[in-house]
This record gives sequence, structure tokens and C-alpha cells, in this order.
Amino acid sequence: MGSFWQIKIYRSKFIAYMVFVVTIGLALGIMTCAVLMYQWIEGARSEAVSAFGRIENELQYDTDRIEAYMQRIYSNDRLMKDVRYFLGNTAEGYLTNRLEYSMYNEPLVSFPEDMRAFLYSSMKGDLTQVSLHTETDSNMVRFDENGNASFRFNVSNKDEIFREKLEKGFVYRKKLSDPNQISRQIGEFRYLIGSEPLFRKVQGYKLDIAAAVSASGDVYMISGMDHGTKEMILRATEEKRNSGYSSLGGTRNVFFMTFSSTKFDYRFVILVDLSHLIRQKAGILITVVAIVLLAMISVLMLIVYNMRDDARFLKQIIHSIKRVKTADFTSSSPARYRRNEYGMIARELDDMVHELDKHIRTEYLLKLKQQETEMKALQHQINPHFLYNTLESIRSTALQHRDVDTADAIATLGSLYRDIVHKDNLISIGEELELLQKFLSIMELKYPGRFYYQINVDEALLSILTVKFWMQPLAENFFVHGFNPSSEFNLLVVNGWEEDERYVLEFVDNGKWIPEARLEEVRRNLYCKEDTPVPGIGLRNVYTRLHFFYGEVFAMDIENNEEAGVKITVMISKG
Repeated sequence: MGSFWQIKIYRSKFIAYMVFVVTIGLALGIMTCAVLMYQWIEGARSEAVSAFGRIENELQYDTDRIEAYMQRIYSNDRLMKDVRYFLGNTAEGYLTNRLEYSMYNEPLVSFPEDMRAFLYSSMKGDLTQVSLHTETDSNMVRFDENGNASFRFNVSNKDEIFREKLEKGFVYRKKLSDPNQISRQIGEFRYLIGSEPLFRKVQGYKLDIAAAVSASGDVYMISGMDHGTKEMILRATEEKRNSGYSSLGGTRNVFFMTFSSTKFDYRFVILVDLSHLIRQKAGILITVVAIVLLAMISVLMLIVYNMRDDARFLKQIIHSIKRVKTADFTSSSPARYRRNEYGMIARELDDMVHELDKHIRTEYLLKLKQQETEMKALQHQINPHFLYNTLESIRSTALQHRDVDTADAIATLGSLYRDIVHKDNLISIGEELELLQKFLSIMELKYPGRFYYQINVDEALLSILTVKFWMQPLAENFFVHGFNPSSEFNLLVVNGWEEDERYVLEFVDNGKWIPEARLEEVRRNLYCKEDTPVPGIGLRNVYTRLHFFYGEVFAMDIENNEEAGVKITVMISKG
């Protein structure tokens, strides 16, 4: 640092940069932490919304089941009669009336048993108590956690057991009307949906502090019970906002969310203790702070590095000027390249030398390139008609000696060579198949009575564009490796068809199998992406050319047939 700290202009710049970097770093660190806190709180909000929705859905389901059961009572005369026997009687009176008025040819109907079978079981254990009230007293049925029922008769309506508390649960009231006179009320059902089995279903949610608060101020803690929590919950319910930040005295700050129920008179309250959240996420926050500090230190070190080099560069320029004054033109190590005004003189000198060297090299290479182009042009001026005329002369000689097969082979070879020379590099698959057929015709003449071929390609493939002269190497591979001269039936079949998502070309022969080890090696060489020479160059060149032309929609595979020979499959996707 001493190399630039002694220069006033750099010293002032470094102080300004340091203040700027620290300010920006602190701002970014605070913003990052704030964004993380916001995301965590939004995650808690999402959990709270899901939990409250789950409770509301459960309550809606329970009330719907109660409504359905009430309809069941009204639609079943015998069940209604049993409900009326249950209402206003003692246990002995209820049982006596049931037996006295029951028909011998009908099974007994029990309102408590029917309710347990059709209501308690369907409410998943949420129903803890059902009471049937008159104006003064009531009879009730209680269910334990196992669904076992217990009964109490002639209990006063003012009994403590009927006091509605959120700790017990939610009371759903339904009037019991006379089915013969709907306007006449004969009693009232009170269904108690227990708080504990209901809220137990949301304990799997990630809720820091959660509670339900009734209109009278009863608080049922769902999670996060500790000293002072209920007071925090009640303060949150006094807020006019449904969510926000609140200070509860001291250093304890929370984010609260309240949700009002549409079915019952209570509010669902969620608190996120910010201090607890920070302690819980301390590892992430420390990591963020460490990253910000490391970034600030790295930026300051980069600034120091640049300033130090600039200071050295300035000193070197001053030293060079002094050398010029003394007429010292001996070569000296040039200053390092810097993109600022201090490096202008040295940079221009260095650039002059480099440009001169580059100009010489460029002119030399250009002349070599021109000579190479001229040589290729001279080479391409060789008239291919010389080969055509030679082949035609040989064909005429064969005809004079009445060797028709040789003449036909020469004619086919000449036609094949003309097509290869004159056709464009990009042709259709139909034209490529014509070139292959000419080659196979020559091989059929070479091996009369021992080689046969078939080409069965759907018309849909014939117009597909492809590169020129790639099928012949695949066929030639059969004659080099799989052809059996002693066999009377060597067959090569080319099949092509269209599928839903691709086109398939298949080259199948009945020659020799490839050993499995050698087949794996051929496949590795085929798909190898390196430029080093590999065995099986014919197949590799075909694969490389087709892959370059078609791209990722092309695939090629080689495998042994089950009976005999080798099958090479070329697949072109339509996508």
C-alpha cells in the first residue's frame, strides 16, 4: 500500500472508495437480510393461510355432516320417534318407551347408536358431545377418544357443562321442530365440536405461535405456549389490522396475522416472534453477513491493487521521461498495459511494435494462403471427362468382346461417378437411395448368384433432405466385414418407415456377427467426440456428417441380429 499512499491524489481516492464500498455493502447486506426476513414471514403467512383454511374446511365439513344428519332424522319417522323418546326422559323412561312402542316385527332404532354410526364416525372424531335441550334441562351423549358413548339425563341447562368455552370446542345449534307442525319447536340440538381433535390436525404446520380466540376473549393455544403468550395473542386481536408488525414491550417484536371465521364466532391468530425467527435463522444471516464482508474486502483489495499499479505506472513514465532527457534509448522493459491516460505513451510505443510485427506476419500468411488457393484452383481444373471417356472406351472394348456384364458394370460405375460429381452436397433421401442402388447393382454383377438386395422405403421418407453419399459406406461395411464369398445367399435389405414422432432407416444383412467386445468398441468409437483417429473410420464419418447436418434430432445405432448379421439403424426425429 505504501507505493500509492504517499501520493496525495491516490490517498484521497482510496478514502472515497472505501466510504462508498462500505456504504454500498452495508446497504446490500441490510436489504438482503430484509428480503430474507420478508420471505420467511411470507412463508409463515402461507402456512397460516393453509392452517386456517384446513380448520375452516374441517368445520364446514362437520357442519355439513350435522345438517345431513338432521335431514336424516326428519326423513326417518322411527328415528324421529326415538329422538323424542330420548328428549325429556330419564334413562329408564327412554328405554321403557323404546320397548313399549316398538313393533315386534321391526328392529329397534337407537338414536345414540345411529348418531355414533352415521355422524360421529364420519366427523373423524371431532364430535365430542351432543345434547338435546328443552327449556329447562337436557339429555346428553358424550364420546371419548375411542368413540365410546356415555349418557347423562335431566341435566340443567345452567349446568357448567353447557357453558360455551373455546377450550371445550365449538357449539353448533340446530332447532328440533315437530315434523307435523314445523313452526312448533320441541327442542334444540347442541353439537359440540371439540377443540383438541380439531386443532390437532394443524399441528403439523410450521406455526410459531398459534391460537384461537373467541368473541368473549377465551384463548385456546394451539402451539407456542409460554409465559406471556396469551397476552400477546389478545393484543394482536385488538389491532384493527389483519396483519402487521407489533411491539409488545421491551425488545420482543412480533409479526401478527388474524383470520376471522365464517362459520363460528372466533378468530385464528398467528404470531411470528421476530427474535426467535432471527435466532432460528442465525446461520443463514451470518452467512449473508460473511458474504457481504468478504465482497467488501475483495473490492477494497481490488481497488488497492489497481491504485498500486497505477502509482507504479506513473513513476515508470516519469522515469522514462528522465531517460529521454538524457538521450538514453537503450531497450527497457515496457510498463504493463493499463487502460488509462498514464499508459498512453508506453502503450502507443508497444502497440507500434506489435502492429508492425502483426503486419509482417499477416502479409506473409496472406501470400501463403493465396498460393494455396491458386494450387487448389489448378487442381480442380482437371477435366473429369477424361475419366468418363476412359470408362466409355473400356465399356466399348467389353462390348466388342461381347462381355455384356462387364459393360453394364462399367456403365453403372460411370453413371454413379457422374452423379457423385455433379449432384449437390444436399440431396433427398430418394436420390441417395438411387446412388446406393447403382452401387449395389455393381456388387450384384461382381457376385452373380451370391448377392441379393432389397430396398423397401416408404414414400414419406423419399423427399427428406440429407447429405450426399452416406448410405454407400454402410453397405460397403457389409462387403468388407460380413460378406461370405462361399455362401450362395448374401442378402442386404434397406427398410424405411415413418412413425408418429420420427423416421427410421434400417440396413440389415445376413452376414457375420460382430463379437460383443468389438461391438462395444465400435459403439464407443462411433459416439466419440474427440478428433483423434479411431478404427472404423467409415461408420464414424457417416455418423459425424449426419449428426452435423441433423443435429440432436438424429440418432444412430448398430447391433447384431438374432439370426445372423448386423443391423444399423438411423433415426431422424420430426421435432
